[in-house]
Amino acid sequence: MATKEFMIDYRFIVPAGLACTFVLLLVAEWFFPLRRRRRRFARRFVVNVCMTAMAFAVGSVSVRSVALALAGWASEHSVGLSLIVPVPGVVRVVLGFVLMDLAFYYWHWLNHRVPVMWRFHNVHHLDPDMDVSTSFRFHFVEVLYSTAFRAVQVCLVGVVPVTYIAYEVVFQCATMFHHSNLRLPIRLERWLNMVFVTPRMHGIHHSVVRDETNSNYSVIFRWWDRLHGTLRLNVPQSAIDIGVAAYREQADNRLTDLFLLPFRAQRDYWLFSDGTVPRSGRVGESRTGELLE
Repeated sequence: MATKEFMIDYRFIVPAGLACTFVLLLVAEWFFPLRRRRRRFARRFVVNVCMTAMAFAVGSVSVRSVALALAGWASEHSVGLSLIVPVPGVVRVVLGFVLMDLAFYYWHWLNHRVPVMWRFHNVHHLDPDMDVSTSFRFHFVEVLYSTAFRAVQVCLVGVVPVTYIAYEVVFQCATMFHHSNLRLPIRLERWLNMVFVTPRMHGIHHSVVRDETNSNYSVIFRWWDRLHGTLRLNVPQSAIDIGVAAYREQADNRLTDLFLLPFRAQRDYWLFSDGTVPRSGRVGESRTGELLE
């Protein structure tokens, strides 16, 4: 009975909490913007909300239901790394949480490196501005096939349902936070970025420059980029051009075109329409160091 009540509370409290987080970040970034907007906000916002609604609908039916069912099965049968290691319960929860985040780093990396997966993930990167409304702007097909990844992730890591739910909540809050266009005091953000992914760090990941897009894959903890040599911090925010070079026209971000984009012939993503290569605004040769203004 307690488990059933917990699941009912989860289904109502978590969406309400996420909605409040979204609104707070939306208001905060409006008053304290990190980067200047290049497109009209209202039109982008409507498109992003529609894409997000579709992504969440598919995710609720497929990803979340499958992941929770498998988390229960893995817990009952002690399947997965965190469940076979002889550690106290609290340590097991923390271990499962951290391993879930590491596994997602590899999934994100694959979405950039496997051409057919990038066709769909590209829809997320096409947004010509980046703010909290970009957070869950994913093609619903990408969300659908990510169900297979979640199934493998949950069974391999071995998490109980509570750990999975905790990870999902933190994951979604972290995603909204680092996609937001919120200007934090640089000293505060550098301090936060010692552990977590922050708006300036993730802004580099949404650059039109290929080497910058193919960096900073982490979602919650920035450690994974440091560990795998994909961390890049040496790009000032004023030098970042958000989006995908080959898809800069207004028509490229219409709702119907975004749904159809992965099924059409692809352009050379990393060239502007005039054939020029985007130039990086990086400072110095080192990728790491401290975040820049």
